[in-house]
Amino acid sequence: MAETVHIAEISEKLSDELFAEFLWAKVGPTNQNWSCEQQEDHGCKTHPSDVVFYYDEPYSQTRTYVQCDLKSYAKDSISKQAIHGAIESLAKQVTCAEISAEWQNFYLHPDVTAEITGLLFVYNHDGEYDKEFNKLLNSFKQENLKLPSDAKIVVLGPEDIYWLDNVRFEIRLLRSSEGKDRLPERKKCEYFYPQLVRKANLQAFKAKAANLEMLTAPWIVLKYKMENGDKDWGVIVFYRRTGSKVEEFMYLIDYLRHYQVLNTNTFVQIKVLDSGNSAGPQFQKAVQKYIDDIEHEESEEDLLDEGDETSEIGSATSGNGKTKRIDSDLATLVREIKFSKMQQVVSTFSTVVLGMDYE
Repeated sequence: MAETVHIAEISEKLSDELFAEFLWAKVGPTNQNWSCEQQEDHGCKTHPSDVVFYYDEPYSQTRTYVQCDLKSYAKDSISKQAIHGAIESLAKQVTCAEISAEWQNFYLHPDVTAEITGLLFVYNHDGEYDKEFNKLLNSFKQENLKLPSDAKIVVLGPEDIYWLDNVRFEIRLLRSSEGKDRLPERKKCEYFYPQLVRKANLQAFKAKAANLEMLTAPWIVLKYKMENGDKDWGVIVFYRRTGSKVEEFMYLIDYLRHYQVLNTNTFVQIKVLDSGNSAGPQFQKAVQKYIDDIEHEESEEDLLDEGDETSEIGSATSGNGKTKRIDSDLATLVREIKFSKMQQVVSTFSTVVLGMDYE
């Protein structure tokens, strides 16, 4: 029984360390039971809150509260029945939390617009799970959930947690670095949300955490105030995909260009978690092709200028020289992107050590 308790503590300890690095904050009591508001429908008298985190959303004036169900399973315990049951239970928790004065008194801050999201955190504590976790999720029938229309549930499986844990570990390594890429303390870091055409960043000074959408996206973008080097800002793109195709990095470079991340005042890095050796060469080829495309655009502009009308003194009036200089600067910025591989780690916790963690 004691060992089971300590295994459960593993996911709590890991989630604390993990989400702190993504600038989430904890609120209220942990491992707290509260009264079910729909006991007949839900078939229980209480619901648990393992832990509740919160962060401010960038594109709306809301604060997201994450009702977490933390699971720490051995390889053989990660089954369809266990995962489906946990999702159904979490849906009931979120449904009740929306209307529970008790839950809201524990966890919600006054004078904020709250959105409640459920998070199922499935950690494989023996590190031996090698099946496709998404197959378990894909077999779940979402129509079985009776969630409020604006509520949602996110599931982080073993592979997701492995990825996020490696990002966390890389950030900690960079904080201990003495080089140009050294990261400052957390309060000088934030996660990057661009100003979108139809979706402005409404809480740019408050919404600094990586929200669930970013944590489950193909990349995570961290922005920070530089303490070393000749630039004011640094940006790190933690790239989750394999990087096996040139087109992947062409798209990523275009993203950085479109949202003006590539500029003379910003040091840009891309980091991949790549088990093979394909990503580096593919990125190098993407940089070369991107620069070739820039030069091709310049050549086309020059050809068009040759056909332009000239002024009385015989000089071209298109002003293309300015455009050409900007494109040349862009090529330099693309070349300066630093590409590297992340360390690969698997966090392990001893139940014996946890059991000796006295206050």
